[in-house]
Amino acid sequence: MLREIIEIDEELCVGCANCVPNCHQGALQIIDGKARLISDLMCEGIGVCVGHCPTGAMTIEKREAQPYDERKVMQKMCSGGENVIRAHLEHLERHRQTEYLQQALDFLREHDMEDPRMQARKDPIADTLSVPLADRGDHAGGCPGAMARSFSGAATPSDSPGSTAPAASELRQWPVQLHLLNPAAPYFQGADVLLAADCTAFAMGGFHQKLLKGKALAIACPKLDQGKEAYIEKLTRMIDDAGINTLTVAMMQVPCCGGLLQIAQAALAQAQRPIPIKQLIVSLEGEIIDEGWVM
Repeated sequence: MLREIIEIDEELCVGCANCVPNCHQGALQIIDGKARLISDLMCEGIGVCVGHCPTGAMTIEKREAQPYDERKVMQKMCSGGENVIRAHLEHLERHRQTEYLQQALDFLREHDMEDPRMQARKDPIADTLSVPLADRGDHAGGCPGAMARSFSGAATPSDSPGSTAPAASELRQWPVQLHLLNPAAPYFQGADVLLAADCTAFAMGGFHQKLLKGKALAIACPKLDQGKEAYIEKLTRMIDDAGINTLTVAMMQVPCCGGLLQIAQAALAQAQRPIPIKQLIVSLEGEIIDEGWVM
């Protein structure tokens, strides 16, 4: 049976991640800097993601897709390398497609290939990035470095005019990476939250005083990070369960950073309560060049 499905031209794809939050079936991820269709099973060929691709790398094609054949899908996944295989297996696991997951694992065994998830799970740090959210909970598999902690933030008035003392940190919690954060942590309750692209803190000399002061922090990279579905889910829980007050999305002045705002907007669309979202764009020289409420 012929049906419509997404096709991605890797030559045109720049890995901006704009398509990821606009795939409501969760079939797309950014892997090795390119958008990948990690599961034919969840792609309905509606094409919402196509309209968000700035380079025209995404099209809809008609091809044989029924009945669904996990072995054929695995052949395609294996051609993309270990990271693509792992993402596909995690996708099946996350959506509780037990039968297809078993077929995929059988395929790997028949071809003398290891389950790439297992190697990652031997490392407690990698474990937090590779194991589906439902399996690891919100405490990152017990990794000590991901234990939720709150502290007071800035302790010295070092940002006073003329002071030569080092600027005080405004960070009030740990961890900060969005994959490791627990949305139910007390420091998110009723908080103003800063969702910052990784590079913003390195570009801005006054990041702590200008952006972070008085806010809880989550950092992410919309181009390189995997698991955007988990990001959307966590932000949705922050909005609904933790009752965060506002969300400020800080991004660099590069196309791929726009995916961070898309993730925030997707979370708000799924949430049961509205909150205001502010967009803030930082130039490569570290200056704030655009700031305003977008929702």
